[in-house]
Amino acid sequence: VIWLHFQECTGCTESLLRSSHPDLARLLLDIISLDYHETVMAAAGHQAEQNLHETVAKHPFILVVEGGIPTKDGGIYCKIGGKTAMQILAEVAPKASAIIAIGTCATFGGVQAAAPNPTGSVGVQDLVSGKPIINIPGCPPNPVTFLGTILHYLTFKRLPALDHLNRPLFAYGRRIHDHCERRAHFDEGRFVEQFGDSFHKLGYCLYKVGCKGPETFSNCPAVRFNDVDVWPVSVGHGCIGCTEPNFWDTMTPFYERLPMVKIPATGIIDSADKVGKTILGVTAAAVGIHAAVGIGKRLIKGKEND
Repeated sequence: VIWLHFQECTGCTESLLRSSHPDLARLLLDIISLDYHETVMAAAGHQAEQNLHETVAKHPFILVVEGGIPTKDGGIYCKIGGKTAMQILAEVAPKASAIIAIGTCATFGGVQAAAPNPTGSVGVQDLVSGKPIINIPGCPPNPVTFLGTILHYLTFKRLPALDHLNRPLFAYGRRIHDHCERRAHFDEGRFVEQFGDSFHKLGYCLYKVGCKGPETFSNCPAVRFNDVDVWPVSVGHGCIGCTEPNFWDTMTPFYERLPMVKIPATGIIDSADKVGKTILGVTAAAVGIHAAVGIGKRLIKGKEND
């Protein structure tokens, strides 16, 4: 594996360092050969560059790209070893067996590509063609998704099924909204109105304070993060839609609701309560009518006897 860094914060690498199934030591020592990774490799300077060139020339490899690629002004806004990110990608990508773009920066350009995109940042798929590309967006993505993709390729010698954005379906096939633990509150119309209110403390749905879960595809509620069974929504903060293209522009302001999502007028429980009350009312009315009819019959019978 060759792992290249371009315009990014190294958050995707930090996420991988916290993986445990398998952990990083087992991944590197027993499963893959990570021949070039600027953050974790021991070599530096010219020796590191030599390792990169030798691996590209002599061995089949999977290329992992972390970070967006600036294209404006000849790509001068990201240079490594005297070469621009565009030049490095153009040299390495054609020889890769497959390419994994990890993180929203490498997949869709990320925060660097947010308007007005001063450096002309783009994702890998905007520059590379003719190679299988797997996008694993997220800011950062869950390491389980990256490891699952790598292990699937090593086990079956083929890429996992992908969606229309080249994201693995096993991780990005469902909306966060569809398997969120707060979905029941959404269906019942129970919402946090502002952070810190009583509904926030009760764990109600965060849609009204900006949660983008209804329009975001990811496995966050299922796999969670850091082996401590948490993710943003579980600790009280809404999803920001970080696995979607151009989310810095399309999902902001982060604390305002999405206008296209329809809020349920009444929930199942509320409707059931109303039906129950209606039935009780009808039953009570029927009992009252029956009692009135009985009393009327007795009065009529009494008058006839007189």
